[in-house]
Amino acid sequence: MRQMKVDKLGIDLLTHDPVVILKDVDGPHYLPILIGPFEATAIAVAIEGQAVPRPLSHDLMRNILESLDAQLEQVVIHDIRESTFFAKLVVRRNGELQEIDARPSDGIALALRMSAPIYVTDKIVLEEAATENKESEDASVERFKKFLEDLKPSDFNR
Repeated sequence: MRQMKVDKLGIDLLTHDPVVILKDVDGPHYLPILIGPFEATAIAVAIEGQAVPRPLSHDLMRNILESLDAQLEQVVIHDIRESTFFAKLVVRRNGELQEIDARPSDGIALALRMSAPIYVTDKIVLEEAATENKESEDASVERFKKFLEDLKPSDFNR
């Protein structure tokens, strides 16, 4: 498994749905996950550390876990089926670990509130994640700079 962190929230250009982008803590992988608008708001509130006048659903989940003297050990995104990601909350209570089925977006929103790590299985990272390709970007930038250096005013008359 690989530990991931929330890199950013955005909008998918094709579907116009909110997307959370996770980044591999120790590597170049990015994993975009489409989420709902309410979950996007919950994640944004947690990222920005905004105070809300009344608890949101994920604040309530945190409060319930804390009142039961339970700790969120980690969130694990462990499967994908038919373009749907599956996650589980790993909760410790009275020394025992319990796994609770969850949507990844809910797990991420709760993990941010409880400072719990987020993990993604290697299988999902290798099959679904994109990588940043710094070398390729650098080469493209250099080619473009060279093109600009060699550009002559007469090239615009073509």
